[in-house]
Amino acid sequence: MMDLQSFAAGKWVGPDGSARSVYDAVTGDEIARAGSSSLDMEQMLSFARDVGGPALRAMTFHDRARKLKALAQYLSAHKEQLYELSYHTGATKADAMVDIDGGIGTVFVYASKGRRELPDATVYLDGDVEQLSRSGSFLGQHISTPLQGVAVHINAFNFPVWGMLEKLAPTLLAGVPAIVKPATATSYVTEACFRLMIESNIFPAGSLQLITGGTGDLLERLGCQDVVSFTGSADTALMLRQTPNLLRNSVRFVAEQDSLNAAILGPDALVGSAEFDLFVKEATREMTVKAGQKCTAIRRMIVPQALLGDVEAAIKARLDKVVVGDPRLDTVRMGALVSQAQRRDVLSKVEMLRKETVQICGALDGFSVEGADVDKGAFLPPMLLRCADPFAADVVHRVEAFGPVSTILGYSDVSQAAQLAKLGGGSLVASVFTHDGEVARKLAMEAGAFHGRLYFNNRDSMKESTGHGSPLPHMVHGGPGRAGGGEELGGVRGVMHYMQRTAVQGSPDILSAVGETWISGAKEIKEDAHPFTRSFDELRPGETTYTDRRVISLEDIEHFATFTGDTFYAHMDEEAAKANPFFPGRVAHGYLLLSFAAGLFVEPNPGPVLANTGLNSLSFQKPVEAGDSLRARLTVKRKTKRTDEYGEVRWNVTLYNQDDEQVAEYELLTMNAYSSS
Repeated sequence: MMDLQSFAAGKWVGPDGSARSVYDAVTGDEIARAGSSSLDMEQMLSFARDVGGPALRAMTFHDRARKLKALAQYLSAHKEQLYELSYHTGATKADAMVDIDGGIGTVFVYASKGRRELPDATVYLDGDVEQLSRSGSFLGQHISTPLQGVAVHINAFNFPVWGMLEKLAPTLLAGVPAIVKPATATSYVTEACFRLMIESNIFPAGSLQLITGGTGDLLERLGCQDVVSFTGSADTALMLRQTPNLLRNSVRFVAEQDSLNAAILGPDALVGSAEFDLFVKEATREMTVKAGQKCTAIRRMIVPQALLGDVEAAIKARLDKVVVGDPRLDTVRMGALVSQAQRRDVLSKVEMLRKETVQICGALDGFSVEGADVDKGAFLPPMLLRCADPFAADVVHRVEAFGPVSTILGYSDVSQAAQLAKLGGGSLVASVFTHDGEVARKLAMEAGAFHGRLYFNNRDSMKESTGHGSPLPHMVHGGPGRAGGGEELGGVRGVMHYMQRTAVQGSPDILSAVGETWISGAKEIKEDAHPFTRSFDELRPGETTYTDRRVISLEDIEHFATFTGDTFYAHMDEEAAKANPFFPGRVAHGYLLLSFAAGLFVEPNPGPVLANTGLNSLSFQKPVEAGDSLRARLTVKRKTKRTDEYGEVRWNVTLYNQDDEQVAEYELLTMNAYSSS
């Protein structure tokens, strides 16, 4: 018997007389108690807002990303104990790996993206600078800063680890503390993982809190700086959304709800094709992984009318081989549902579906399981249904049996397939198995607006594709309509759910100070030493040097053309160049200008500059002719620490002609060593 504890205001709090019992999905035995009516929700919120929030916001994005990486490494080293606990939920080892390893992998991805895509700063610059005045003395830019509240994460039972970590990673990276509320049925796995996070002591006090059991009046205490991120049923989401306090204070509410996801077999995927076999394999896998208890599971299989019989036979043949039973056994492919209550719910939904379908396989009569008691455990066989008239159906497109249940629907053309997919009212994902690009394009155009993700797979991508039911941290996880309207994950997009976008307006100096990035027109800092002789830590944003001038000759242009092979007529043919509306005559190559600019500002001797690693946002404003002279302005734009030995410096490089007219601009990236001191 496990007494599951909450972690509130820095202390562990055990269950009390209000606790609920938690049962083993395989044996039906009571294994835990969870819940405490003594939790002080206002104290938890204050602890997060007053202790955790300031500590997180004091860090840069990179500081928080490094902590995420350390957390993922710590969890990875201690994950074996989580596998053992997961068996009680009915999950097989493979199911548990999807949950546990998938969650840890998501944290690793956000740690990496935080270092690569976010600045080593406390403010995120969202988009380019907007010039709001004629001379450029008044500018505007959008920034994003961490919300100064709490993220309340209400998670589903089916992924007790991944469901928690996939929300925590972007939240903590944004700099916002979180209160995690797992589903009680599997909260013992969440509590064990959460305990590891607290024991790691990686994130500061107040960053993380846990509620095992009810949330009391927590939602009634939230304000405009708080976020509720929910995963679960559409009915529960609707109830929570309507909390008067959330509506009154416009509290952000992000929902990822159940949905009637579809898999479409393309009209080109005939029997024997790689796409047909792939469809059958993925469709059956989605029915059996986690016993079908996945928000992304395939609930509707949309196939060409002519292939209905072949698809049914192929899927039934695979499902008949699925061994159901104790998930600890190597021979078992599918374990139990999470609870007897969930089993009863699935069966009640199947009864509703049977009004519009016939059952192909999965009868309860004669159903047996391996290594367990079929009556005590929450077991069900995979159930395949067929709907003869899908366009006249209602329940098939409205009711989800959250278990190993799926329905086959027939279509006559691609537009019908798209229409059937849309009848689900908004889904997290639809998969399409086709080798025909035109089929893919048409389905994307006709059905894309109803789905958070479209997953295309065929013979070209099948070896490396991640699968229909695998939300990746790089891509949006969510969907419109019934799916909740939310967009979790999606890389940096997921981080933005926990930040406020603000338009800032002011002078170049003010915007440079706010965004910690030098903006053209802001004050320039002059140093006697060449900037390439100064170490990373010595350089300051705004530090600027102007080079000497170099005259561009016709011989330079012709030599560059011959040497590189770039003999485009604008550089070699005076008459043809003049006929071009962009050029006054023969002009210098753009890349010649970049090469000469480098020659003007590069310091040739060994020094702190270790490497030139890139060039961004190159643009040419005015052509350069033979006889023009060129000079460059080199300004430190932004600095980012990368390793213990060096950091990245972003330089603004602007090229001017003899009349001080700007002819080109770009961003140069170098890696610079730290000072030896």
